[in-house]
Amino acid sequence: MEKSPLTTLCYIEKDNKYLMLHRVKKQKDVNKDKWIGIGGHFEKGESPEECLLREVKEETGLILTSFSFRGIITFFAEGWQTEYMCLYTADRFEGTLTECEEGVLEWIEKEQLLSLNLWEGDKIFFQLLIENIPFFSLKLSYNKERLTEAVLNGKPMELLELRREDGSLTGIVRERTIVHKNGDLHGTSHVWIVRFTKVGGFEILMQKRSHKKDSFPECYDTSSAGHISAGSNYLESALRELEEELGICAQPEDLQQAFMHLGYTETEFYGKPFKNAEISMVYVYHQPVNLETLKLQKEEVEEVCWMDYEKVLQEIRQEAASGEIKKYCVFLDEFENLGQWLRKNLIDKSK
Repeated sequence: MEKSPLTTLCYIEKDNKYLMLHRVKKQKDVNKDKWIGIGGHFEKGESPEECLLREVKEETGLILTSFSFRGIITFFAEGWQTEYMCLYTADRFEGTLTECEEGVLEWIEKEQLLSLNLWEGDKIFFQLLIENIPFFSLKLSYNKERLTEAVLNGKPMELLELRREDGSLTGIVRERTIVHKNGDLHGTSHVWIVRFTKVGGFEILMQKRSHKKDSFPECYDTSSAGHISAGSNYLESALRELEEELGICAQPEDLQQAFMHLGYTETEFYGKPFKNAEISMVYVYHQPVNLETLKLQKEEVEEVCWMDYEKVLQEIRQEAASGEIKKYCVFLDEFENLGQWLRKNLIDKSK
C-alpha cells in the first residue's frame, strides 16, 4: 500500500536541547546517516495531531503533553512523491525514553544542531524554529541530496554553492543566511567601475548600500557586487549585478578579469553574528558611465558617486588600523591590489 504524502515531524525540547534521531539502523533508508526529528506518515483517517502523538509514542516511548504547530513543509524531488509535512515542536512530555527501531535517539544542544549531518533544507527550518518565526510555509526541492530550491512563504530564498579556496565548487548548496552564520566559503563577483582623471590618476565609482541591507547598511562598497547563486558562475553574476543594481547592460567583453580575492570578516548586525568568507572574482569596467542615466536598485543601493582612488585608499587604511568599519565595507588588500592592477594594465598601457 502506497504511503500517504502527508507526514508529521516533531522536535521535542528539554534544557535547550532537541531530541534527535540518528538514522543508522536501516540500510535502505532515504535518511541513512542523517539526523532528523521524530515523526512519520499519516495513517488512514488520522488528523495531524493523532499522527504526531502516535509517531512520538512509537519511536520514543514518550507521551506529549504540550506541543505547537509551527509550519508546513513541502518537499519535492524528481522521482519521488511530493510530501507535505506538518512541523511541530513540543516542550512537555511524560514517560521514559526507549530505544528506537529507526536509529539512535540523542539529546543535542541547539547550538550544535547545524554541525550535524542534516539535510540542507532541515537547517533552514531549524533556524526558523530557533528564531521563533511565526507559523510559516516552506517549500524545499531536491535533486538527490542537492538542495535546488527553497521558498519561504512564497518568496524564493537565496541558495549559494560552497567553494574551496581556489574557487572550485564543493557540490554543497546552502541557504545564504546559514552560510553567513557559519562563515562558509562562497563565491562573489566584484565589478569596479573606473575612469581616468586629467592629472593621470583615476576615480572609482562607489555605491552606498541601502539602509535596509541586512549587512553593512549605508556603507560605501564595490561599484557592483553580488553572491554567485547556485548554478551560476562568476561572469554571469557580474553581468547580472551590473544590470540589476545600476542598470548597466554590459557585454562579457566589457569586463576585464583582474584577479581573485580571498576575504574574511566577522562582525554583528541587528544582534546576530555575521561571518563573511568569500572567494571573489574581481573585474574592471572602464566604459563611459553617466551617473544621471543609471537606474539604481533602491532595495540595494542608496546612491553612487565618483571618488578619488588615493583618497579612498587612505580612508580605508585608517579604518583598517582602527579595527572599526564606519564608512567603507571594502577589503583593504583587494583595494590595494586593484590600484596595482589598474596602474599596470590600464594607465601604463594608455600612455
